[in-house]
Amino acid sequence: MATFDLEEQEKLDELKAWWKRWGNTVTIVVAGVLFAAAGYEYWKNHTAKQGAEAAAFFDRMQQALQAGDKKLAKETGATLIDKFAGTPYATRAAMTLATLNARDRDVKSAKAQLEWTIDHTKEAALKDVSRLRLAGLLLDEKQYDAALSQLNAAHTDAYGPRFDDLKGDVYLAQDKKEEARAAYSAAYAKLKETSPLRGVVEMKLDSLGGPKS
Repeated sequence: MATFDLEEQEKLDELKAWWKRWGNTVTIVVAGVLFAAAGYEYWKNHTAKQGAEAAAFFDRMQQALQAGDKKLAKETGATLIDKFAGTPYATRAAMTLATLNARDRDVKSAKAQLEWTIDHTKEAALKDVSRLRLAGLLLDEKQYDAALSQLNAAHTDAYGPRFDDLKGDVYLAQDKKEEARAAYSAAYAKLKETSPLRGVVEMKLDSLGGPKS
C-alpha cells in the first residue's frame, strides 16, 4: 500500500508540475474554443434573424407594389437596403427600385441602385442582369464608353449572347458598323435556334450585311 501511495504521490507531483507549466495555456485555449463556439452560435442566430426580418420587409415591398403604392414600395425598399444590406433581399430590393425609378425617369437613382447591386450581390446572374440594365441606361444617355465598360466586364456564359448583342447596339449607336457586326455575330453564334433573341440579332446582322465570318 505504501508503494502504491508513493506512486500516486509521484504522479500527482508530476501533474502539478505540468499544470504549473502549461495550465495557463490550456485555460486560454479552452476559453478561446468556448468563445469561438459561442460567437458562431450568436452569428448563426443573428444571421437567421436578419434574414427573417429582411424577408418580411421584402414581402411588404411586394405587397405595396401589387397595391399600386409605389411610394410605400420605394420607402420599404430603401429601409430594407439600409438595414439589411448583407442579405440577398437587399440586392433584389435595389433591382426593383432601379426598375421603378427608371420607369419614373429618375435615371440617376436607377443607375445608383444598379451599381449598388453589382457591388453587393453574391449572385452571378443578378450581377449580370444589373450590368445589362445599367449598360442600357448608359446607352440611352449616349455614355458609350461607360456602357462598354460594363459590357466588357466578366460575366457568365449564360448571359454572354445578351452582352454581345447590347455591345453591338452601343457600337451601332457610335456608327462603328464593323465592330457592331462583329458583336452581333458573336451573339448569334452563341444563341440556340430556339432563342427568341436569335431572330432579333439575325435582323440586325442582315442590316449590316450578314454575319461576320
